[in-house]
Amino acid sequence: MLLGHGAGGGLRSVDLTAAVSLLDAEGWATGLVEQPWLVAGRRVAGPPPTLDAAWVPLVQALRARGGALATVRGPLVVGGRSAGARVACRTAEVLGAAAVLCLSFPLHLPGYADRPDKSRAPELRLVTDAGRPIAAVQGETDAFGTAAELAAYLPEGAVYPVTGTHSIPRGSAAAVAAAVLHFTAPLRD
Repeated sequence: MLLGHGAGGGLRSVDLTAAVSLLDAEGWATGLVEQPWLVAGRRVAGPPPTLDAAWVPLVQALRARGGALATVRGPLVVGGRSAGARVACRTAEVLGAAAVLCLSFPLHLPGYADRPDKSRAPELRLVTDAGRPIAAVQGETDAFGTAAELAAYLPEGAVYPVTGTHSIPRGSAAAVAAAVLHFTAPLRD
């Protein structure tokens, strides 16, 4: 499981931490990937194509002979929080990912729920149209798209609502972990 962070923060968000802690305890090989703009010392994310262009070769290198994940058996699951989830959706096909885990997927910008031209739903469809399992752990009051809004674009049962906004509070960490466990358990069979 490789996870990237969102545009507004780094690798220590509540949802990323809860997911990785649970996955490590369940025996998954996990990796947190710092997005390229932070590595470069910038505060603002680059355009989506530049994020994808950095993510794909990094994941491929980790899985290649001699890479950190070269000897790991089992499915590759990609995902992330917010912008990291968007990158995972857009690149799952080229990476041959078995599934995608989205944490706080930004379906739209705040205030743009009624603007289909601003929706990021097509990125979710890249995963669902390919028949890949997908899960989204989403805040019930997320201004970037509530759990209920996201459910309209994903298969039944794929959205795991948790208390919170786009920033999942510490009090929801157990709910995030439970959702990740529920989603990943069948992937290991």
